[in-house]
Amino acid sequence: MASRIPRSVWILGFVSLLMDTSSELIHALLPLFMVDTLGASVLVVGIIEGIAEAIALIVKVFSGYASDVFRHRKWLVVAGYGLGALSKFAFPLATSLDVVVAGRFVDRVGKGIRGAPRDALVADITPPDVRGAAFGLRQALDSVGAIAGPLLAVVLIAAFSGHFRSAFWVAVAPALLCVLLLVFGVREPEGRARRQGAKRVSWKDARRLDTRFYVVTAIAAVLTLARFSEAFLVLRAQDVGMGITGAPWVMVAMSLVYAALSYPVGRLADRGHANALLFAGLAALVASDVVLALAAGAPGAIAGASLWGLHMALTQGLLAALVAATAPPDLRGTAFGVFNLASGLALLVASALAGFLWQVIGPAATFFAGAGFTVVAAVALARYVRHVPSLDAA
Repeated sequence: MASRIPRSVWILGFVSLLMDTSSELIHALLPLFMVDTLGASVLVVGIIEGIAEAIALIVKVFSGYASDVFRHRKWLVVAGYGLGALSKFAFPLATSLDVVVAGRFVDRVGKGIRGAPRDALVADITPPDVRGAAFGLRQALDSVGAIAGPLLAVVLIAAFSGHFRSAFWVAVAPALLCVLLLVFGVREPEGRARRQGAKRVSWKDARRLDTRFYVVTAIAAVLTLARFSEAFLVLRAQDVGMGITGAPWVMVAMSLVYAALSYPVGRLADRGHANALLFAGLAALVASDVVLALAAGAPGAIAGASLWGLHMALTQGLLAALVAATAPPDLRGTAFGVFNLASGLALLVASALAGFLWQVIGPAATFFAGAGFTVVAAVALARYVRHVPSLDAA
């Protein structure tokens, strides 16, 4: 089946791999840098991370819509990755929290610009019967970068004797390389765009998105309330005694599981097991939250992060494939935008709430609250699957 996945999907996967290597190298160290070096509180970190990730998801609304209107997705993707690459210079140069916040927000704007057009492009160029596998493959390669980034962080922070800025400089190279690979390696189907020119798309077209699409979007939004920023995984690792050099290992553990299972899960989704996979993903997130809440040392933190990665593998590529399957082809960019807008607003609330609970009650409360939201998502999924039994066949 992998041989039927188009070459450009593979290249987009390697582009994601390189950018994620860069981003996760920084992300594995940035919460510690903000708290230990720049003096930020955990609540402030939660608010910054929530706003940053929400920006990325909200911007996807407009970039997805633009890619539908102009029928050219690749150059929006290039612009997004290019902005993300440029933002990487802010972190090694930062001497205050303001610079870090600016860099984080610019990076997330770049992610927002590229996200929906990239997912729509994957859907455009992939045969429907291998779409789940294609999204799983791209996500798996992305997750390889998410493994390499934290591993590099562990090596570099030790090699540079805890000097964060030296480690951040290394992250610049893969970010720049991924932009070059994207520009010269990816082709999109241009024929229809040249023949028809720009398409008039109205927000009223959202009415053509059927009930199944809104079910998927609602489930994803509730799930996002339960799955706040991964910065809290790193902070939890430090909290249970793993220290600055050990805390990034939780990101390695999470990403290893995520990378290993994303593609097989995509293949299972193509065979009609979407609902079962979503329920399994919810169960994995509840287990992760409970383990992290009760963790008393490195084994608990690593186990909880691994379960978090299992949840991500079971849900993220699958949800993207379901969005692609339930949206009209000419509205896929807009559909991914609406989907990510809902998730972005939920993530903003979730990360701010997580930081507040951590600051006022303690780390355990943050993760127990996540488990509670996940149970709500499971109840909602059970209800909507009953009313929309064709979700597996989307």
